[in-house]
Parts: sequence; structure tokens; C-alpha cells
Amino acid sequence: MGMITTGIFAGMDDAGLRPALASAQLALIELMSGKAIASISYTQGDGAKALTKKVTTVAECTALIQQLQHGLGITPSPRRPIRFIR
Repeated sequence: MGMITTGIFAGMDDAGLRPALASAQLALIELMSGKAIASISYTQGDGAKALTKKVTTVAECTALIQQLQHGLGITPSPRRPIRFIR
């Protein structure tokens, strides 16, 4: 497809988006399988305070994957119509 010219990924090419898509898909798998968790840690020492917040949800990962797929021209196949048996 080449260089993306519109949307949030304008200026990127396929070579840049494909690894990002693979990474996002792996992150979703890890999140859904319980290997990755949303975590918040707090450290205090010598009067200095630091807060680290790492939160990613299934919805955020899914939205990113869909945006990357759209940028690459990958569209999900439409659902087949439901037919009733007589």
C-alpha cells in the first residue's frame, strides 16, 4: 500500500505499521490471558515521590488494532446474513 496519506497514521508506511500491529495484537493476547495486568506503583524515598501508572484495557488495545488495520487497508470481513431454516 505504501505511504499512508490520511488519518492518524499519515506519514507512516506499511513497514512501520505492520510491526506496531503485531505488537498491539500480542499485547491484547497477553492482557486477555492474564499475563499483563493494569498496575499502579508508588515509591517514596529520601522525600522524593514517584508515581508510575500503567493502564491498558482490552477496549484500548482493540481500538488501536482496528486503527492500525484501517491504516493498512485491512478490513474485517462483513458478517454473513443470518438465514432461517424452514
